Amino acid sequence: MSRKLLGILAVIVVIAIVLFATGFWKADVKEGALPQIDVSAEGGALPEVDVDSKEVVVGTTKTEIEVPKVETEKQTVDVPAVGVKDNGEE
Repeated sequence: MSRKLLGILAVIVVIAIVLFATGFWKADVKEGALPQIDVSAEGGALPEVDVDSKEVVVGTTKTEIEVPKVETEKQTVDVPAVGVKDNGEE
């Protein structure tokens, strides 16, 4: 159905092109122009605003909290050692 409709539309377009090309139909196009318009604008202004806001206070206070205490001590332990011997030498 859509192929038939597309085919009919294509034939109509081809016929219109042939009629314009042979001069049987002609279009008389006159030159046009846009109307002249005078546009002017004035700059705006920001609105005046009176704002009463709160004051943010930043500081420190002394407070006692529990902090864990970490102690370290030195001990001598055996750790594995890796080496290479070459011809019986270390």
